[in-house]
Amino acid sequence: MTVLRAPFTAQALRRLAFCVAGVLSAVAILALPAILPGVAALILWATGAMSDDRPAPVVAPVFLVLLPLTVALLVVLAKPIGRAIAEVHRRLARRLLDEQVDVDRPGWRALGYSLLKVPLAVPQGYGAFCYVFGVVNLSYPVWWPLFRNHPPGTTLGPVHALTPFGLISTRTFAGTFLIAAAGWAMLLVAPWLMRVGTSWDVAAMRGLLGPRRLAQRVRELQVSRAQAIDDAATMMRRLERDLHDGAQVRLATLALNLGLATEKLGADGPAPDLAQARELVALAHRGAKDALADLRDLVRGIHPPVLDNGLADALATLATSSAIPATVRVGLPGRPAPAIETIAYFCAAELLANAAKHSRASRIALGVAQSEETLRLTVEDDGVGGADPDGPGLSGLARRLAVVDGRMSVHSPAGGPTRVEIDLPTHV
Repeated sequence: MTVLRAPFTAQALRRLAFCVAGVLSAVAILALPAILPGVAALILWATGAMSDDRPAPVVAPVFLVLLPLTVALLVVLAKPIGRAIAEVHRRLARRLLDEQVDVDRPGWRALGYSLLKVPLAVPQGYGAFCYVFGVVNLSYPVWWPLFRNHPPGTTLGPVHALTPFGLISTRTFAGTFLIAAAGWAMLLVAPWLMRVGTSWDVAAMRGLLGPRRLAQRVRELQVSRAQAIDDAATMMRRLERDLHDGAQVRLATLALNLGLATEKLGADGPAPDLAQARELVALAHRGAKDALADLRDLVRGIHPPVLDNGLADALATLATSSAIPATVRVGLPGRPAPAIETIAYFCAAELLANAAKHSRASRIALGVAQSEETLRLTVEDDGVGGADPDGPGLSGLARRLAVVDGRMSVHSPAGGPTRVEIDLPTHV
């Protein structure tokens, strides 16, 4: 069904527009060398050097002076022309293909990309040809009865149809169905040809127009540093709020109750009110336990004590407290860095909480495996799917992972299942 739907999607039409633009650019680039002889001929004609009465010794100096000037002008304009072509296609890639390519001041690299547009236009042009003429060829059985309805016995000339296999000609209505079949085949294969052409084009764009590896790495580090600062500030505000609204209030109430109990006991003066004193001490006792619980939650939010025994035990503890039955599969030949263990633990906790809240799943599989360089955390459920990687929850998790060069992939089709994979470096 995907193959049959592919030609009729909005994505296919956007790729068609990008491919047509690529072919037009290639034609323009190939036409540029023709400017040289054209300009030279125009100069000779305008100066009258091509007239029969103008001797050759006069023609040669004009040609030898003005032609190098034209060549020099093209060399000077090559860089800005290449940059303009590259910028146009970069914007088209963003709007039509949803591909963002950051520019790192392209100069001669932009010219190189523009020259590469010529071979890249081959699969793009072939895909666009199959798409456009596939639709045209499909229409032959439709228009034939409207325009070829001549009386019987009339001799008609053949009609022709363009296909990748050459011209197909027919003189009969039955023959139009052969053309339509060829058009249907062309239409089915066109999206995949255009996909290949656009993928190669975007790859060339990233390689030639995008920032170099070092510049890209510096940019990623700048972004991750800003995210780390924001996360740290957010955590400090949360801790301050929790302390102020939770443990601090409970401890203040505890002190107040103990003070009142002391008064009721009556160190001096009248007889103590033991009943009210016991009630106040009981309230203070409950307040102390609640304050301890709040402090334990705060400490657990900073560094869960269960991680002291390793990530395997920590994940097993998470699974036992999950609202949805969860199984754990662990393959850890050694312990990763403590910071990586902490990040993996909190990622697992957040994904389990999200699954319990949104997935309507009956089971969750939690797995962790480690290679030499990578720790992979996997959370999979049998729920309804539809998890949005760009939603506030998962996108925030991805931003926090980027601080340590972590990556997250989400596979969650409608109807499920949902599988989230998180890759973390074993050391930071």
